[in-house]
Amino acid sequence: MSGPNDNYDPKQVEALSAGVIDGYVADAMTAIAQADSTDELKRARLAHGGDRSPLALANREIGALPHTARKDAGRRVGEARGRVNRAVAERQAVLAEAELSAALVAERVDMTLPVDIAPRGAVHPVTAIIDHMVDVFVALGYEVAEGPELEAEWYNFDVLNLPPDHPSRGEHDTLWIDPIEDAKLLRTQTSPVQAREMLTRDLPLYIISPGKVYRSDEYDATHLPVFHQLEGLVVDKGISMADLRGTLDHFAKAMFGDVATRMRPHFFPFTEPSAEVDLECFACHGESVGNPDRPCRTCRSEGWIEWGGCGVVNPRVLEACGIDSDVYSGFAFGMGIERTVMFRNGAPDIRDFVEGDIRFSRSLLGGAR
Repeated sequence: MSGPNDNYDPKQVEALSAGVIDGYVADAMTAIAQADSTDELKRARLAHGGDRSPLALANREIGALPHTARKDAGRRVGEARGRVNRAVAERQAVLAEAELSAALVAERVDMTLPVDIAPRGAVHPVTAIIDHMVDVFVALGYEVAEGPELEAEWYNFDVLNLPPDHPSRGEHDTLWIDPIEDAKLLRTQTSPVQAREMLTRDLPLYIISPGKVYRSDEYDATHLPVFHQLEGLVVDKGISMADLRGTLDHFAKAMFGDVATRMRPHFFPFTEPSAEVDLECFACHGESVGNPDRPCRTCRSEGWIEWGGCGVVNPRVLEACGIDSDVYSGFAFGMGIERTVMFRNGAPDIRDFVEGDIRFSRSLLGGAR
C-alpha cells in the first residue's frame, strides 16, 4: 500500500507564491490610494478585491495544492485579501467624510436670506382696476356701497322700473334660484345696490358700487356668465345731465389718459334721458375713420368705442324709493370692469380673466397706467 503523493509542480500554482501575492496587494494598495471619490474606490475594490480580481482567482488555485501546502497558501491569500479589504474600508471612511464636507459647503443655506415659502402671486387685474376706480371717486367725495349677490326680484327689477314682461327677466338672461316662487335671483347688475342705498341713506347721496354680477351668457371670447360692474349714483338738488357729463369725462381721463367721450341717445328703464357712453379710440384717436390706408383693429375704424350706459335717474325710480322727485334729481352710470381692463391693456380674450394664469395678471399689471 503506497502513501499520499505530496509532490506538485510549483509552476502550476505560481499565482500562490509569496512574491506574486505581494504584487497583487501592492497593485491594490496603489489603486485604493489613488481613488479620489467613492465611485472610483468602488471600481478599485471590484478590480482588486472582487470575484474576478487576481486575489480571488488565486484563492481558487488553492484546491490544486496538496493538503500539506494548502494551509500555508490559504493563510497567505487570506491575509492579503484582509489587507485589501481594510485598506478599502479606511479609504472609504476618508472619502465619505470629504464628500460630505464638500456637499455641506456646496449646499449650504444662508438662513439670514429671505426665503419664499410659496411662489409669488399677483394682484388680479380686476381687483387692481377696482381699487383704482374706487380711489378716483373717493377723491371726489363718493362713498363705496355694497349689496348682496343673491338678490330679490323687487330690488333687481321692480324698483328700477323694469316691467313684469321685460325680456331681461327671462331665463335666457337671468339666473333664477329655486324655488322660483321665492323670486330670488343672482343679480344681473349692481343697480340693486343703488335702490337699497336710496331706501336707507339720507340725502344727498354720492356712491359707487363695484361688484360681481351674473348673466345667462355663453362662455366665449367676449362674454362671461360671471363678471364685474362699477355703477355710480348721485342724488342731490339741482343735478343735471351736465354734471353727469363732467363726471364721466373726469373718470375717462383717470382710466385712459387724455381721451374724449361722447354720449349717444339710448333707452334704459331706470334713467330718463339715457345715453350710451363712447370713448374716443385711444389707439387711432379717430384718424382711421374713412382712411383705408390706416385701419384700426381697436375701434374697427369707427373712431369710438362703447364703454357703458348712463342717464338721469328716472323720477319713477326716485318715487319708488321714497324720494321727492320735485325736489331731488340725480344721475347714474355703469360700465363693465373687465371691459375697462381690456380697453386699457389690449387683452383680446375675456376668458383670460378667469383662467387663473398668473402670467396674464402680471402682464396686465406691468402695462397698467
